[in-house]
Amino acid sequence: MPTQAKQQNQSISGFEPYQAVKGEEYMGKPMRAHFTKILNKWKQDLMQEVDRTVDHMKDEAANFPDPADRASQEEEFSLELRARDRERKLIKKIDKTLQLIEDEEYGWCESCGVEIGVKRLEARPTADMCVDCKTLAEIKEKQVGK
Repeated sequence: MPTQAKQQNQSISGFEPYQAVKGEEYMGKPMRAHFTKILNKWKQDLMQEVDRTVDHMKDEAANFPDPADRASQEEEFSLELRARDRERKLIKKIDKTLQLIEDEEYGWCESCGVEIGVKRLEARPTADMCVDCKTLAEIKEKQVGK
């Protein structure tokens, strides 16, 4: 396959979509290895972002005499810390998902038990519900929120 066509087939995270072999068992060893690789890379990228944030905050931390400058810097740091907090929660979810793979319980809907599907898992590797159950959960959430 030419390089350009190969690059177009790659997913956002830089991985090629999983190509199941005819008759292959759903969530067999090769499929679990594929998702383990994706999740570990995603976690590594998030951890690098945390390190960059710490370095950035150390480098940029200054005691500005002007209150407006100080407030701007504090707001910038606050936004960064909120983003890192969301990423921290995502890292915990990635760890939980990696444990599910190790326990061979990954890839099935926690609500109804059906296969979540490779395409959905490649789009959202930490998904723990099939599309139908997730849609119903979101509808219920909207109704309760009103």
